Amino acid sequence: MSMHTPEAISGSPPATTMESFYFSAGDHDLFAWLHEPAGRQANLGVVVCKPFGFESLCGHLSLRKFAEAAAALGVPALRVDYLGTGDSPEIEPQADQIDIWTRDVVAAVAELRRRTGVERVCLVGVRLGALLAARAARELEGVAGLFVVAPVLNGKRYLTELRTTRLAALMGVPDVVADPRFGGDIEAANPGLMEFTGYPLSAASIATLTPLKITPADTPAGAQWSIVDRADLPLAKDFGASLAAAGVPTGYTALPGFVEMCLVSPQYSVVPLPMVQVLREFLQGLLGAAPLPAGGAERVPKSAIRGEGGAVVSLPGDSADSRLTERPVCFGTEAQLFGIVTEPAQGEANRRAVIFPNTGTDFHMGASRMYVTLARMWARRGYVVLRMDFAGIGDSNTRPGRPDNDLFPPAALDDLRAGLKFIRDRYGVQEVTLCGLCSGGYHSLRAAAAGLDVQRILMVNPQNFFWKEGSPPDEGWKVSEAVRNPGIYRQKVGSLRAWKRLLTGEVSLWRIARVYTLRALLSLELFLRDAARSLHIRLPQDLGWELEDITRRGIHVAFVFSAGELGISLLKLQAGSSLRRLGDRFRMHVIEGADHTFSRSAARSLMAKTLTQELTAGPAVSSTGDTANRSVGDSLRPKEFQLFTGMVHAESTSKNALQRTSSSEY
Repeated sequence: MSMHTPEAISGSPPATTMESFYFSAGDHDLFAWLHEPAGRQANLGVVVCKPFGFESLCGHLSLRKFAEAAAALGVPALRVDYLGTGDSPEIEPQADQIDIWTRDVVAAVAELRRRTGVERVCLVGVRLGALLAARAARELEGVAGLFVVAPVLNGKRYLTELRTTRLAALMGVPDVVADPRFGGDIEAANPGLMEFTGYPLSAASIATLTPLKITPADTPAGAQWSIVDRADLPLAKDFGASLAAAGVPTGYTALPGFVEMCLVSPQYSVVPLPMVQVLREFLQGLLGAAPLPAGGAERVPKSAIRGEGGAVVSLPGDSADSRLTERPVCFGTEAQLFGIVTEPAQGEANRRAVIFPNTGTDFHMGASRMYVTLARMWARRGYVVLRMDFAGIGDSNTRPGRPDNDLFPPAALDDLRAGLKFIRDRYGVQEVTLCGLCSGGYHSLRAAAAGLDVQRILMVNPQNFFWKEGSPPDEGWKVSEAVRNPGIYRQKVGSLRAWKRLLTGEVSLWRIARVYTLRALLSLELFLRDAARSLHIRLPQDLGWELEDITRRGIHVAFVFSAGELGISLLKLQAGSSLRRLGDRFRMHVIEGADHTFSRSAARSLMAKTLTQELTAGPAVSSTGDTANRSVGDSLRPKEFQLFTGMVHAESTSKNALQRTSSSEY
């Protein structure tokens, strides 16, 4: 490749490509994406250092945009998953993540130079990634710049933030009796380790992070800084001033957009285009080229995905002959779809596969990285597992005319068909299971209802079963209010405080009336749907009819819910009396002490156990171990919305969880 400074960009940026691969970082391998310009390449490269945990999950699309913006300027960019994150291999729970991840950044710079020949590098770090970039820069030569977004400047203060968030999340949540065979409780097994919204930091990592600070002394000779601070919570202004006082060329700006990039649910995540523009201008300055025109960040297109090639990584197994293989794959026609396949050991005769569709707009690792854990667990049982991104999500490309981060893409069934065709053609599998959390469960159900060739669907906490394009993501909560709130209102009839709030206008009488009206309409709808089914009349959007049809075709259906989930109410409301007729091919489980995304490892271990039982059991095999089969006996009464045949309670967190009545009101 030519190593010349690119000309100033005018008009549409040039096309870029991105290629996935694994590379060696000392004693372990790492997964990475390399974004390259299609034309001339500058003698400058970028390594993107991602933030920690939930911020990394939410910010995935924005980090891709940062890399694509660099490549559009002729600057190759590398995105890397640190050990134990994303698609990289696992990390020991006792390991010092901060130390290892710092060395991973150093290794990523070396790999970027090896692949592209660049001599100068710019480290782009977001939050904890900024701290890692500053630490790595001490060990590197040729660092031309550090571009940091909402940087973690003080490790102790950062840990205080994490602990505060953790405490808020755990308030009122009961303890969970985990299953060590399926991951267990990693905090209980590793003293000092702490989970933050599903992502662990070891005791050694916390000890290393606590005294760390970024100082002007961390700046390599000749390097420049660009600090993008949070407009809502600017904490890096003094640090920028100290850099300038030390004679370090420094740019500082406070911009809105960080919250929308990294601190909201991924389906609400928005790429902060002003930050992308500041990065482009900073890189252009490092290149010594002419200034860029304003407002060009929104014109940076997604990269074309380069073919899968021969990139594979070997993961440890129980023995030398049982090692797993993971490989990135591309498939689909109208849109370039991306996924990671986890393959069982060579010679495994099990001709079965699992496909994970996206959870919301989380990329293919899933919330709390649960898809990665389940994929590797099930591959050790002989399954081929594909974790795929729908078009417009994660690392897949977007269909023309469609937005990024499309929560319920209308072409999702086409994407699943492509995934099914790929997995059957490549691996010759005979049985395929679709498994997904939240909207991933919704898409699994829609695929089975549409007649796609699947044999099992495992759905975890779906929050709706029918979707109209353009509906708000939280539309189902209106139904939830109608089911739950009347019971709450009845409990508070004797409360003087509740009456005072009502009479003073703190509580909306109109809202209460609306809830009761909707409750009555839902009861009427359930009665009419059951009456229509008894007359063999199929109404539109009839979940009960669909489930009967799916199970009649021999498809095994299992729902796994966290206790109190909206989907439980919706399932009872929309399927009605059909649930009693589904037979042995239908199962439902409720797991106590779990939140919507199973952000605690103890709850995830129960989810993993339950899903594994459903994955491996025949249609007539009942649950084993601590799981109790529960029956409702008689009819499903609209007023009570009582539970139904097939209901099981998985291991729970409270003493009396297995004694819950089968006619609980949610």
